[in-house]
Amino acid sequence: MSDTMPDREKIIEVRDLSVDFKVKGGNFRAVDKVNFHIYKGETFGLVGESGSGKTTIGRAIVRINEASGGEILFKGRRIDGRIPAELDREVVQKIQMIFQDPMASLNERAKIDYIVSEGLYNIRGFSSEEERLTLVRKALLEVGLLPEFANRFPHEFSGGQRQRIGIARALIMSPEFIIADEPISALDVSIRAQVLNLLAQIQRTKGLSLMFIAHDLSVVRFITDRIAVIHLGKIVELGDTEEIFSRPLHPYTRALLQAVPLPDPRREKGKKSLPYDPSCHDYGSEGPAWTEALPGHFTLGNDAEVEAWTGRYGAAPMPKRK
Repeated sequence: MSDTMPDREKIIEVRDLSVDFKVKGGNFRAVDKVNFHIYKGETFGLVGESGSGKTTIGRAIVRINEASGGEILFKGRRIDGRIPAELDREVVQKIQMIFQDPMASLNERAKIDYIVSEGLYNIRGFSSEEERLTLVRKALLEVGLLPEFANRFPHEFSGGQRQRIGIARALIMSPEFIIADEPISALDVSIRAQVLNLLAQIQRTKGLSLMFIAHDLSVVRFITDRIAVIHLGKIVELGDTEEIFSRPLHPYTRALLQAVPLPDPRREKGKKSLPYDPSCHDYGSEGPAWTEALPGHFTLGNDAEVEAWTGRYGAAPMPKRK
C-alpha cells in the first residue's frame, strides 16, 4: 500500500497478513493478505460484520492468534512468529487490548486490585507493593472509578463500570498502542457514549495510538481519523473517516452506511434497503486490485469498477503509480 503521508511515524504496520484456522477437512482462511498501517497518535477504525476477520487481526497483533503469512511490525520491528524475549516483553507491555465483553473478560474470583495489576505481575512492573497499589489507584482514577473499588469483586459492578476496569487494566501498563475490540457493543445504549468519550479523552491526553474495532460504521465516525472496511477477511476500502462517509466507493461500504439508522423515524421508514450482493462484481476478464482511487482513498476493485465508483462523485480515478 502506498503512503500518502510518508513523514508520519508508523507505530503498527500490517503487511500481507493472513490467518488460517484448522477446521474439519482443512484450513479456514479468516484473514486474507491484509495490508494497512497505523500512525503514532492516530485512532484507526476497523469495521466489518461479525465473522469478517476484524477481531482476528487484533488478536494477531497482540500475538494471541498466530499469523499464517505476512508480517506485523511494531515501531519498525517484526513481532509475529518467534521473537526475542526482550521484544516479547516490550510487546506485552506496550500493546494492550480491551475486550468486547466486560462480563466475560474479568476473573469473577479475583478482586479488582489484582485484575487491574495482573499485567504488572507478568512483567514485574513494580518494585514494591506500595508502588503497585499506587499504580492501581491511579489507573482507576483515570477511568473515573474510585480507588476504594480495588477491594471489590467484578460482580459488584455494572457493565459500564466493568468496561472501565478493563480500560484501567490496559492503562496501568503504560501502553503506546491499544486495540479496543468492540468495547461498547455489549453495553447499554445509555452508557455507550460515556465509554466512547473516555477512550477519546485518554487517547488525546496520553497521545496513544488506538485501533477501534466495530461492526457499526456510525460508532467509529466521531472517534477515528481513518477507517478500513473489511469483508470476509479482505479489506475492501480505506481512507480518512469523513472521506469514507462522504464518498464511499465499494458497494459493501455503501451497504454498511445504508444500514446506519436515521434519527428521523419518517426518513428511516422511507429509506430504501441496499444489501451487498457480491455478484455485482464482474471479474471474468480482470480481477480486483488494491487501488488508490482518490487521494488517500483506497479500494478493492478492477479498473472498470474504480472508474464507475469515482465517477459517481464526478471524479476521475487517480493515475496508477508505476
